[in-house]
Amino acid sequence: MRKVVFAALTFLVAAIVLVVVISTTADPQWRRKVIPHQQSFQTKTTTTLDPKNSATQALVISAQPAPKTDDPRVASMQWIPSGQFEMGTSNTVPDEFPAHVVALEGFWMDITEVTNRQYQDFVEATGYVTTAERPPELRSIQPKSKLANAQILPEMNKPGSICSLQLSSRDDIDPQKGAYSWWQYVPGANWKHPEGAGSAIVDRMAHPVVHVSWLDVKAYCDWAGKKLPTEAQWEFAARGRRRGAAYPWGDELQPDGKWRQNIWQGEFPIRDTGEDGFTRTAPVKSFPANDFGLYEMTGNVWEWCADYYQPEYYATSPLKNPLGPAFSHDPQEPDIIKRVQRGGSFMCSDQYCVGYRVSARMKGEEDTGAFHTGFRCVVTRDMLQK
Repeated sequence: MRKVVFAALTFLVAAIVLVVVISTTADPQWRRKVIPHQQSFQTKTTTTLDPKNSATQALVISAQPAPKTDDPRVASMQWIPSGQFEMGTSNTVPDEFPAHVVALEGFWMDITEVTNRQYQDFVEATGYVTTAERPPELRSIQPKSKLANAQILPEMNKPGSICSLQLSSRDDIDPQKGAYSWWQYVPGANWKHPEGAGSAIVDRMAHPVVHVSWLDVKAYCDWAGKKLPTEAQWEFAARGRRRGAAYPWGDELQPDGKWRQNIWQGEFPIRDTGEDGFTRTAPVKSFPANDFGLYEMTGNVWEWCADYYQPEYYATSPLKNPLGPAFSHDPQEPDIIKRVQRGGSFMCSDQYCVGYRVSARMKGEEDTGAFHTGFRCVVTRDMLQK
């Protein structure tokens, strides 16, 4: 086997993928591939909307109340009623279109992102050790890929995770490195030490847990008897009864001049002025809830979804309860398994990554977390205790 310094490259690329929106393409063949997908209803119907015809953009939400249940898992969750909505948008980056109708059954969703306190309860109950606390194992390599025989040099094989450097000026940005100038793999960084050794969460127990990989959040969900939302469930919930809006509260970024989410203000990536009150994660419930009663659906931290990532999936998505494609494919990194992330984070800026829109999609390496990535869970009716 050929030894390569692969760990640093893998983790740094994962960091870039978390914050860089996929570039546009002029290739007319871009949307023509048929992508295998999973679906809970045996239907081949795909409804694509004409963005110029507002009559096709109906938002339909059931008035049916939440099912009566004593299941303790949903006590701190919000019922999201069944409905039909337009998922995605037009005139944006390619993986957000075509806009298409999606119909969903009702479900419960966590009101907030999972916090450090909640994740600590899980770790104390199970003894679980997150991927960032273990030496890297390259778990996200696609089977039979050209990277299948890659190895990690011993000197690079240290537990850690991805953080962002604080730059003093634009002179610190190396044109050859680009975003690598401020993203780095930090040994010792994990959910208990968000900025690396010397940092702690003792005063951040109400903040969202970060540095958790998709594998880590799946383990939490299994323990809690919950699951990750599908990408469709996440977007429907984030829109909060508002048809076609850019944000959970409407189309204006700062209604009445007030910040409604924790994102970057100032010159990116030099200085976040913290005009919204925060320069890193914010405690959950720091900003108003959307119309469904959900907090921080955009900004604060990226949120993992259940779905594999494929940029073209919207072209073949089924109408009812889409579960995402059957396998991962990111043309930018075809050898790496990616999962969908949604919502943007405190690192999102209109100068760099406008990921805080409800339609914005991101992808992350399955076994890699970062200091701006967390999650929330859902429970569906079929999961209720009998």
